[in-house]
Amino acid sequence: MEALQTQTASPPPTPVHVAIIMDGNGRWAKARGLPRTAGHKRGAEAVRAAVKGAAELGISYLTLFGFSAENWKRPPAEVRDLMALLRLYLRNEIRELNNNGVCLKVVGDRTRLDADIVALIEEAERKTAGNTKLTMVLALSYGGRQELVQAARRLAEDAVAGRLSPAAIDEDVFRARLFTADIPDPDLLIRTSGEKRISNFLLWQCAYAEMVFLDVLWPDFSKADLEKAVHDFHGRDRRYGAVG
Repeated sequence: MEALQTQTASPPPTPVHVAIIMDGNGRWAKARGLPRTAGHKRGAEAVRAAVKGAAELGISYLTLFGFSAENWKRPPAEVRDLMALLRLYLRNEIRELNNNGVCLKVVGDRTRLDADIVALIEEAERKTAGNTKLTMVLALSYGGRQELVQAARRLAEDAVAGRLSPAAIDEDVFRARLFTADIPDPDLLIRTSGEKRISNFLLWQCAYAEMVFLDVLWPDFSKADLEKAVHDFHGRDRRYGAVG
């Protein structure tokens, strides 16, 4: 009798790049009678859980929407608190990120950030540049429409200067002008808090991302929530416009 050969199904692929819209800090604080600042501080702790969980799941890129271009319209006191929290995070967390093999990249309009914050960002990027376990991308002062306008402006300047023929502009040339030029597009986009919109986040990059909307508020986000979203991702049929 011939030996029966058993085949084991290969595990579903882990998403290479997961992007998260971290929403719900204010509602988390309000539900507990706390100031919004308390929600933002607790949200920073959830960032640690997300980074740790992503590394353990084998995700290569984790992009977090930390502060949008529209967030500058919030009350000045709240913006100051958020910037102070960002300073604290950059000063206190970089050593741990570096020790855990995490490379930090920051995307967005740095011209609106205070000079000391820009210096902290540059130092953090330099210190972690050689790490390969996980790339954490932090979107600060970022807006998807603004990014596309800036990319178009750069292409127009190159064309006017004779450095680029308009006929040579294709998706690859356009992509090279984006903040995320050296980062693969997200496979999975997660938004917390139950809201079901992408809020001007990675508009070009998320063209074919699978989207998962979780009811959990960001300060309560855990590795289990990340695993739930990845499990949902595994059930999707990704056809990229073709026939399955």
